[in-house]
Amino acid sequence: MTGHDRPEYPGNASALDREIWFEVHADWEGFALDCERLRRQLSAATELLTAEGDGSENLLVPDDFTGETRRVVIEQRMKQHFFRRAVLSSYRGRCCMSGLSETRLLIASHIVPWSADKTNRLNPSNGLCLSAIHDRAFDKGLISLTDDWRVVVCNELRKRDEPFVKQVLLPLEGQQIELPERFRPDSAFLTRHREEVFLDSCSK
Repeated sequence: MTGHDRPEYPGNASALDREIWFEVHADWEGFALDCERLRRQLSAATELLTAEGDGSENLLVPDDFTGETRRVVIEQRMKQHFFRRAVLSSYRGRCCMSGLSETRLLIASHIVPWSADKTNRLNPSNGLCLSAIHDRAFDKGLISLTDDWRVVVCNELRKRDEPFVKQVLLPLEGQQIELPERFRPDSAFLTRHREEVFLDSCSK
């Protein structure tokens, strides 16, 4: 199994704890839905959760959505909400590259794109807390990360003679990101990003 298929359990724990840990890692989508349903029950909410002023996706569903379509949309937004909350919380609400803490400008960014790995879409170890500009650069393969969480900048950016690039993006080269309190980026996901998304690798 790869690193994200069978994650190492952190610290000492009982056999039951380990079983639960592995079960969660095997089905992040189911875990996300369970968490959001429990949150609703505990808060005795009569409506779906709405964004809490932190830039989260609005979880209310249009009235013209009914039946199965409405259920699918509801579950999709609950999953997205779970992933955002898990990632931003792990990174203490700060962009791991710039330190920006304005939540309206923060993105729970996927290391391996959402469309490329259904199993790990909601795995917080497949997430980074990034500002909107850093998220876009990462998503488009202009920057990536090494296995020891240091930023690499593509050759295309290095050739740009633009003040913004020189002041904001190029200084990231070789800098280690601010690591999260939990759910550190999985090296298997980082490898895939470098091989499948990072422009320098894709251009070879």
